[in-house]
Amino acid sequence: MSETKATRAAYGEALAKLGHENDKIVVLDADLSHATMTLTFAKEFPDRHFNAGIAEANMVDMAAGMSRMGLIPFCSTFAVFAGRSYDQIRNGICYPHFNVKMAFTHAGVTVGEDGGSHQAIEDIALMRVLPGMTVICPCDANETYQAVKAAAEMDGPVYLRLARLATPVFDPMPFTIGKGNVIVDGSDAVLFTCGIMVNECLKAAELLRQKGMNPAIVNLHTIKPIDAELVRAYAAKCKRVYTVEEHSVIGGLGDAVADVLLSGGVACSFKKIGVQDCFGQSGKAMEVLAEYGLTGAQIAQTIAG
Repeated sequence: MSETKATRAAYGEALAKLGHENDKIVVLDADLSHATMTLTFAKEFPDRHFNAGIAEANMVDMAAGMSRMGLIPFCSTFAVFAGRSYDQIRNGICYPHFNVKMAFTHAGVTVGEDGGSHQAIEDIALMRVLPGMTVICPCDANETYQAVKAAAEMDGPVYLRLARLATPVFDPMPFTIGKGNVIVDGSDAVLFTCGIMVNECLKAAELLRQKGMNPAIVNLHTIKPIDAELVRAYAAKCKRVYTVEEHSVIGGLGDAVADVLLSGGVACSFKKIGVQDCFGQSGKAMEVLAEYGLTGAQIAQTIAG
């Protein structure tokens, strides 16, 4: 686990590799190909990469048309710009259930110095509410490749949430859309998490074990459709449930897990750890995480009380 890589970089590499295997894959970008790393694909397939300029709504509409031609378009921009094209994503992609993939990078507060105006802490909420939208937040480079491949193979709209910050690359894990992974088994608390917060939760778990606790870490890489069976099983087993996300506690992973627990009638305590109904601010990525209580040490402190 010594290698580190941003999931946005893994996204560009995955597209380039899969482009050789599937000539239906095309990539669209909104003048950010260096940052979203789709330039990697563009170098391999210049005729299959399209820069729509700073016109995200146009990009999504272009992708809708391409999907009707039998192509598999991947739209790429910063996650915070999902709002600029939300009407097109809703009515142009999800309403007719077109086969378009949205892979939006620089999500969460670890965008860092770009500040609150560019730190998307509401994108999961926006996407998971759309009928028919699959929402995936991979935890590392290996899972990003698997997620991109799985998205290309399934029919229908997909939202991939990707990060700017380079984080550890774990050993490959099984990946099936809609099925979570138990990364660390445990018995007296469970942390449901996703994306780059998986690494912070692993740090927290190690600190908690030093205090005599035995927490489980469950990677819910697919937030919609969520693995309800796994959520209920570990909530019932561990009794103390925490959700940890680099997103607002409103509308994200925490609310998705809460819905499962309420509908399933599981007896447990429950707490959401995330951004508490506020915008981000400028600073180094890890400093901003710390500002919102999202480092491994802070997560452990919250759980240990």
